[in-house]
Amino acid sequence: MRSIVMIGLMGCGKTSVGRRTAQQLGLPFVDADEAIEEAAGKTIKEIFDDHGEAYFRDGERRVIARLLRSAPQVLATGGGAYMNAETRAAIAEAGVAVWLKAELPVLMRRVLKRSNRPLLQSANPEEIMRGFMAARYPIYAQAPITVDSRDIPHDAMAVRVIEALHSHFTQQTASDPSP
Repeated sequence: MRSIVMIGLMGCGKTSVGRRTAQQLGLPFVDADEAIEEAAGKTIKEIFDDHGEAYFRDGERRVIARLLRSAPQVLATGGGAYMNAETRAAIAEAGVAVWLKAELPVLMRRVLKRSNRPLLQSANPEEIMRGFMAARYPIYAQAPITVDSRDIPHDAMAVRVIEALHSHFTQQTASDPSP
């Protein structure tokens, strides 16, 4: 079995759906942002404030690469992680990316509930989120699996992810000509 890597914008449900997917599959769950904070001894906001986004993204890339060398797991990544070509390659080699795709109203409802989003600290967070969608959705679309993130219970979303994984691997096996 390969690792399952949840990707998508902040607020799409990577952590909550990832955690439930891991429970249902009997796999460990790891949140890359928590692993980054643990490794740095700082919160992500503090890393951004002290060192900037480029520094954070480099650390994020290294932490995700390390996590992917572990046993199969469900790994929730930060929203910008999949934008890094090295990270995309590492995910493709060690796991399978699942894009939790959400529409803007869903994302905004979710992200405005929390104030710990350093990239949304602005007078117009919706404009920032639209920019993220325009820049990131074409890259996220490279993921082999896309699941629409809806306002349904997290356990039901996890079932949708597992069904999409099953469908993906069934199709992959059917098209593999090797014995």
